[in-house]
Amino acid sequence: MKQYSTKIIIVLFSILAFSCSKDELEPVTPVDNGNPIRYTLEVPFGFPQPYLPNDNPLTVEGIALGRKLFFDPILSGDGTQACADCHDPARAFVDSTLQFSIGIDGNPGNRNSMPLFNMAWNIQNNFFWDGRTTGLEAQALQPVTNPIEMHNTWINAVAALQATSTYPPLFEEAFKTTTVDSLLVGKALAQFERTLVSSNSKFDQYLRGETALAPSELNGFSLFMDENGGDCFHCHGSASNPLWTDNIFHNNGLDATFTDLGLGGVTGDANDNGKFKTPSLRNLSFTAPYMHDGRFATLDEVIDHYSQGLQSSSTIDPLMKTVGQGGVQLTPPEKADLKAFLLTLDDYDFITNTSYQAP
Repeated sequence: MKQYSTKIIIVLFSILAFSCSKDELEPVTPVDNGNPIRYTLEVPFGFPQPYLPNDNPLTVEGIALGRKLFFDPILSGDGTQACADCHDPARAFVDSTLQFSIGIDGNPGNRNSMPLFNMAWNIQNNFFWDGRTTGLEAQALQPVTNPIEMHNTWINAVAALQATSTYPPLFEEAFKTTTVDSLLVGKALAQFERTLVSSNSKFDQYLRGETALAPSELNGFSLFMDENGGDCFHCHGSASNPLWTDNIFHNNGLDATFTDLGLGGVTGDANDNGKFKTPSLRNLSFTAPYMHDGRFATLDEVIDHYSQGLQSSSTIDPLMKTVGQGGVQLTPPEKADLKAFLLTLDDYDFITNTSYQAP
């Protein structure tokens, strides 16, 4: 079996050069004027600075309001479905093990729900599998009016919130107004979602010098980083990019022809057909099934796809350079090692963090 551990020192040097301490944003300024209290988002070891829009600063009150809205079914057309019903904290904010989420009318969609974490570090600021929205605030608005999802109108959703005794005071605390509107709902949800930080996997602990990896895990990591091995790092990053995604769009060889155009359906450019956003590799144990359409039930199936299941098409990403032979042709021991490494990206603290659960 190949041994791939020789690159570990280089990668560790890279991340230490990138960030040698646990940084924070600027300190919170104490306030005594009744304005919302600024919230400082801690930047985990090795992470770059987050993207935080100037027109929606994080505040204690805004995050609390967004958290309450996220778990409240009041936003749905019949008051039965909350954001959390398709984004379960216990499963890294995906929809249980369903291939497609089910809306309030019992109708399934055609995409697998995406996990929600580390979204403050999406500097490309694009969201959904097909990138159809720019900005987390805009993304938060869409499920409410989607006829397959929460099947409501914002006029009705805002009226329902305004009619309660609890929400107008909370909007007053967060945004200095008792008048509810959809843009403020989107801002509150985005604030809460930006606090969903996954940064304490076994591999994170390894990079911080807090634990060791097993030989199979180390070998799998080097295989992940080897252009002549797994060749995974181009799209999913490395130890110096702890997001484990480039947050951009690729045709990763799933299909020779397309029933779902992905990014091409948004841009109208045939060169974008079959391209979907790269998901993070964090928390894979909790986020099955995999790919935009949930076609792979297990991580083994995903590894098999890249090993020998690549399909050529007119928009196949140049990074899928082994498509002519069907994939990277991993041996069974190499597949086992690669899987062992990928599972070190699971963050059990994230899925049990009470700050991310229903208030």
